[in-house]
Amino acid sequence: MSFAPEKVASMVREIADPLCAAEGVELIHIEYQREPVGWVLRAYIGKPGGVTIADCTGISNQLKDILEIKLDADIPYMLEISSPGPDRPLSKKDDFMRFAGESAKIRTRHNLGGQKNFSGVLLGILDDYVLHMLGTESVAIPYQEITKARLVNYNGDKTC
Repeated sequence: MSFAPEKVASMVREIADPLCAAEGVELIHIEYQREPVGWVLRAYIGKPGGVTIADCTGISNQLKDILEIKLDADIPYMLEISSPGPDRPLSKKDDFMRFAGESAKIRTRHNLGGQKNFSGVLLGILDDYVLHMLGTESVAIPYQEITKARLVNYNGDKTC
């Protein structure tokens, strides 16, 4: 494989972010990962009141056209545009403050205190550390260590 999934996701984010903003939706998260059907490039979008199928279709059609021009032809992908649903991804620093008080699961790159997976309530972000309440204990997780973070059963966004 001559491409790094994180690098592809980052390149697509740079392309998709201004497109989404121009269309009045928020680009929430980009995933590029190997799945049983092959390489999937998934963009999660949102807007107040939830996204519609028309929002997903419109972004999909425009992004597909732009990616055909800007993305290396050797990078395989199947494009999916989706609303975040109840397990909304958290990828921007602002997300961790915006959703303080919500239940979340966080996975880290390396062991922190003997574990990589944390489930609890978000408390916010302070000085590049995500604050997370695990039962009665608060932990500070370095933002740069987070490989995946999602809300758990969040009911604020509607799905496509």
